[in-house]
Amino acid sequence: MKSAMPFAGVKVPEMRRIAKSLIAEHVFDTTTAWRAACAALWNAAERREERYIAIELLLARRYAAWRTFDIVPLAEHFIVTGAWWDYVDSIAPAVLGELLLAEPRRTVPLLRRWSADDDIWRRRSTLIAQLRLKKRTDEKLLFELIKPSLDSREFFLRKAIGWALREYSKTAPTAVARYVKREHARLSPLSRREAMKIIDRG
Repeated sequence: MKSAMPFAGVKVPEMRRIAKSLIAEHVFDTTTAWRAACAALWNAAERREERYIAIELLLARRYAAWRTFDIVPLAEHFIVTGAWWDYVDSIAPAVLGELLLAEPRRTVPLLRRWSADDDIWRRRSTLIAQLRLKKRTDEKLLFELIKPSLDSREFFLRKAIGWALREYSKTAPTAVARYVKREHARLSPLSRREAMKIIDRG
């Protein structure tokens, strides 16, 4: 893990246990207070685990109803200022995936904009937004969001493309195999390998 922010050395299971205890102990009565607490934890963090706690609070089941489209600026702040895969990979499938199902008219244009953004972490977020959606994946949108990054040499985008396709291959292997064949020349070897991993095993 390459990180400018130091670690405290707390293992993920222990961090999540601590986060669960804190979230249960400190309950917020308003959306405003909850968002402010998420932002305060994130912005004041001196150790990486403190930012993990902020993400746990952001994604807590207790506050699921408050994760409307209005949460996007806060999630975007985490994604852009965090600027690393461990943060993005926790936030994007949860927040953007939820919003894509709940508020597609507002979320789809956002994903389209981010898919061509200069910031690679916004781009990566769009690529993995549908990781958990399985049969609810919007296939056409998935392929559309991949397109702006097909020629990128950025590892984190190539890896995300392959990961997104691999996950979707569990639901629609024929569609993924057809897509990989069609875009073979533009997909990086890494993306192709990741995309076909499950299909090739079958």
